[in-house]
Amino acid sequence: MKTPQKPVHHPPAGWEPPLAGQGRRLFLIVLASVVMAVNIKSFVDAGGLFPGGFNGLTLLIQRSAQQFAHITLPFTAINLLLNAVPAVVSYKLIGKRFTLYSCLMIALTSVLTDIIPSMPLTDDVLLVSIFGGIFSGLSISLCLIGRATSGGTDFIAVALSERLGVDAWNYIFIGNCLMLVVAGALFGWDKALYSIIFQFASTQVVHLLDQRFKRNTLFIISNRAQEIYEHIKDTTHHGATLFHGTGLYNGEDRDLIYSVIASDQVKEVARAVREIDPHAFINILKTDQVAGNFYRRPHD
Repeated sequence: MKTPQKPVHHPPAGWEPPLAGQGRRLFLIVLASVVMAVNIKSFVDAGGLFPGGFNGLTLLIQRSAQQFAHITLPFTAINLLLNAVPAVVSYKLIGKRFTLYSCLMIALTSVLTDIIPSMPLTDDVLLVSIFGGIFSGLSISLCLIGRATSGGTDFIAVALSERLGVDAWNYIFIGNCLMLVVAGALFGWDKALYSIIFQFASTQVVHLLDQRFKRNTLFIISNRAQEIYEHIKDTTHHGATLFHGTGLYNGEDRDLIYSVIASDQVKEVARAVREIDPHAFINILKTDQVAGNFYRRPHD
């Protein structure tokens, strides 16, 4: 008689011990703030660009005060003041810890931007626009992986994504372009146009690396459907649908599990399915849109 196998239990996808999770989160935010501050003092300053968002608005105010009123304003004071209202909105709509970590990111970036000296790497404005945008997108993505933002328009993007379940970064890009129109009128259209290239590169990097609002559909053929479903339910909090069919190659009864999960959970689920049933067949498809209830993990 065949001995029944014990079900395989796995922690939720992305789960970490509380202290390790918070330490990783803090590390990502500190790293993101360093990357963003260095990017501002190297690529952004070298090209005279405006990176968009509240960092770009801060630089616009700072440079306007310097050029038209001959007043040197600290980056920290302006940036913290601009982010005060969005931070309050984020605290109410998104979450306490998410907002606190985001405020840490804003404060660290602001202070580092004031204390790090200018260090231009190249005079080629096109190179500055492209690589500055890439590093800007990287810093924002590190924040998002750490479940925080760099503040300002990022608060708005996350709130829209949270409430509407859509990828809002392209809409934020359009808003940043409108802000750059003002910068172009004041400081020259060449700076504004290069800044749009900077913003486009940054937006594409974020869109590529931010997996939270991307989804995949799983079709899993297995004779251990119930165990696989229990894993999907317990680790991803998503449901599944079971179809009964017949394998046409050998005429055996087969079960097909259909489920839609977040893209960053696919590897974890696929690995667990292989452990439960080494003979399972898994088909993974990208899913552009989902209509209906779909569980989204909280940012906190």
